[in-house]
Amino acid sequence: MKNPKKLILSVILGLFIFQTSQAQRKMITPEFLQKGDTIGILATARKIDLINLQPAIKLLESWGLHVIIGKTIGKEDHQLAGPDWQRATDFQEMLDNPKIKAIWAAKGGYGTVRIIDRIDFTNFKKKPKWIIGFSDVTVLHSHINNMGIETLHAIMAASAKTASPQAIETFRKSLFGEKLEYHIEVSPFNKNGKATGEIVGGNLSVLYSILGSKSEVDYKGKILFIEDLDEYLYHIDRMMMNLKRNGYFDGLKALVVGGMTEMNDNDIPWGKNALEIIQDVLKDYKFPIIYNFPAGHIKDNRALILGKTVSIDVNDKEALVKFE
Repeated sequence: MKNPKKLILSVILGLFIFQTSQAQRKMITPEFLQKGDTIGILATARKIDLINLQPAIKLLESWGLHVIIGKTIGKEDHQLAGPDWQRATDFQEMLDNPKIKAIWAAKGGYGTVRIIDRIDFTNFKKKPKWIIGFSDVTVLHSHINNMGIETLHAIMAASAKTASPQAIETFRKSLFGEKLEYHIEVSPFNKNGKATGEIVGGNLSVLYSILGSKSEVDYKGKILFIEDLDEYLYHIDRMMMNLKRNGYFDGLKALVVGGMTEMNDNDIPWGKNALEIIQDVLKDYKFPIIYNFPAGHIKDNRALILGKTVSIDVNDKEALVKFE
């Protein structure tokens, strides 16, 4: 080696340039919808019949949108909406269909992770479209956010009938590119502070399940959103401790905690509820935290544009979340 010092300096400079470019990465926003555009509804996970999607179809049509129903709707393979190849094919066809401007997941459950590696995103990356849903769709959110493309964390098509007016209206605003801003009531668990950064995340259990895979989202310098449903309290602690011990919280700018719904406990109680568990695990971190944000497995599941830069201000009067 002729000049080891020069080589070392070159490597350091290269790493600096790479990290800087990653920090300054400009996320791509898919085209917002207009009246006359088309949305596809399909199932990436659990099965569902067409009759259960009528409220969602009517909702979209009331906004002046056209609807294409995926081939997975009405299909059945035990719990799933058809075998993996069929759900992957349905998703692939909608990704590649230039007439479809957004893809709305019909239902969650489990199964999206079984098809993610079958999908070819080549055409999608050239002309991104909105991918919409929550819960199990977290796999898609993280995978696509890693491509530098924003996604929409919002109600499922199946929940259009029961969702709150606020959840539906924020879904509409997000689709049509209108201003999105939240003023949330103060929670006694909140940790005050201000932060600006890209918001990522979704369902805590799904985020935990994809750690170490190519779908794992980068948390450094980000604002993390989490929510969950029907988990044992000790397992909330297990997942949070795993994230902590592996350094996932070290570079966070802020945390937003959504609904922690229908938690379970053992015969011998864990001793803390879900919010107390999160508060305990994160007690030594200085970044601001918003608790009880209205998103997740609740009727008032308000929309979040994942991958979008947001500003938050947590104070004694309110918690403000403003999308730039």
